[in-house]
Formats: sequence, structure tokens, C-alpha cells
Amino acid sequence: MTDPRDELVEHIGPMRAFAISLCRNAATADDIVQDALVKAWSKIDSFEEGTNMRAWLFTIVRNTYFSLHRKRKREVEDVDGAMAETLAQKPEHDGRLAFKDFSVAFDQLNDEQREALILVGAQGFSYEDAAEMCGVAVGTIKSRVNRARAQLAELMGLSDSEPVELTDAVTVAIVQTQPAA
Repeated sequence: MTDPRDELVEHIGPMRAFAISLCRNAATADDIVQDALVKAWSKIDSFEEGTNMRAWLFTIVRNTYFSLHRKRKREVEDVDGAMAETLAQKPEHDGRLAFKDFSVAFDQLNDEQREALILVGAQGFSYEDAAEMCGVAVGTIKSRVNRARAQLAELMGLSDSEPVELTDAVTVAIVQTQPAA
């Protein structure tokens, strides 16, 4: 007596052709055939020996396709993720935790660096205006801001390639590097 599992491989090509004819997409057809083979393998004891293996497998392919088709009809296509963004909501505590990390890191900066970041980053003053208020050269303000931002990034474990995800716009303005003016 032969194991019906041995016969499954013989039918993969025709199963794939059948699946492609149903869905008209090779990638989806491959997924359907894979799912059908898994189902057939796990339910092989329900296959009646002496009956047509190909017909049994094609029935599984067909049922798998229609199950997928019904499922996709209920789904909303959201290629660019716009719909998902309106549904998803970032937990509020993430912003509070990130702000706490920022606050701890910000407190570790020296007075001149904090002052420069607040004037340029939070208050939006130009480097020139901030330099005039502090009574220092423009280059000194630029240097303080750059060193402060670099130190904040290091203390907070941020890399240049990571987007800053803070909920407070002022904090983001302080942390994010701006081109030198």
C-alpha cells in the first residue's frame, strides 16, 4: 500500500495552473497552492484511497481560492496606508516617556547649550538674534546649538537616520538638526 502523500508532488504543476486560471495572478496562485498543499497534507487521512487524488486536490484549491476571495471582498484596500493611519493611534504614554527621556537629557546640558537651544530651537530666533541676545559671536551660538543637539542625541540614544518621535512640537524643534543659517 502506497502513501497518498507521495502522489501530492505529481499534481503541483496542474494545481498551480488551475489556481492561476482562477485568480489570474501567479503570486496569489502560488500562495493558494501552498495553502492547499498544507491542508491536503494535514487532512490526508480524509482522502479516500482509490478515488481521484487530482480531483480532491483541485477541490481544495478551489475552496481555498473562494475563501480568499470572500475574505478580500470584506477587506478595504489601503495601498498607501492612509486609511490605516486614521485608524491607528499611537499610545499616549509613548510621548510622555519620550518627553521624560528628553527632559532628563536636556537637564544634563550646560547652561549655555540649554540657552542656545531654547532661543534657536524652541523660540525660533535666528542664530544672529540669539547671538546678539547672549552677547556672543554667531559662530559661538551655532557651535553651542550643534554640540547641544549632538549631546542630546547621544544621551537619548538617537541616531541621525532615526526620525524623532516626540509629541511636543517645541521639543522636536529643539532636538532636530536644522541647517546652519
